[in-house]
Amino acid sequence: MIMRDPTTWRWSHTRHHTDTLIIGRDPEIAVMRPARLARLLVNVVGLVDVPLAFGLMFRHAAGRLTADEADFVPASERPKVYRTARIDLAIYAVTIGLAIGFRSWLPVLLIGGPRLYGALLLYFYSCTQHAGMGENVLDYRLNTRTVTMCRLNRFLYWNMNYHVEHHMFPMVPYYRLPELHEEVKGDLAPAYPSIWAAYKEIIPAVLRQLRDQEYYVRRELPPGAPPYHQPAPVNDGRARPLAAA
Repeated sequence: MIMRDPTTWRWSHTRHHTDTLIIGRDPEIAVMRPARLARLLVNVVGLVDVPLAFGLMFRHAAGRLTADEADFVPASERPKVYRTARIDLAIYAVTIGLAIGFRSWLPVLLIGGPRLYGALLLYFYSCTQHAGMGENVLDYRLNTRTVTMCRLNRFLYWNMNYHVEHHMFPMVPYYRLPELHEEVKGDLAPAYPSIWAAYKEIIPAVLRQLRDQEYYVRRELPPGAPPYHQPAPVNDGRARPLAAA
């Protein structure tokens, strides 16, 4: 329904959890710094993602990946990507054929169309996750938000409003996240009390980043919480030690 290949998304999302908001590593940074506002606004109705999704489908159907995908999708998984793309394109071709044959928009409204007219809620929720937060910070408590939501929103969002907890312990199933939140909240920055409270921070932060790319939302951990320690850079063999520079 959201036009994402399940295999590439699985491995992309694994990378996202491993290197959250790490520039050059995280392939799922939805709101870059600085944000491309026009792109974000038109994507509320999928006008960017849908053409890109079809472009990827044709690429995958031809047996090719993008450079980024080739970096995180294991070779053993790639035949699944190609097979799925061919099946998906066949489904969309049949859908368009039925729409033309019946002279009705109904097939497109049911298959493909939801990615256009249903994208608003997807972005409404997902932008609360990381927008405006610190990049290149290896602590989920400082680059991810947990937002208190009502039962209806939690149901529609599958409890992903507990997003710090989800990043810290991704194997915990969605229906146990409220319990996990109660267990660990003493070590986290306070949860945002509402979606509105989150957006009151997100919107000014994103607008400020248009002119000040060094700005980001700084979260304060509660007293007694384990502090964040920035790890020292690790020489992976691609860079010379400073003494030899």
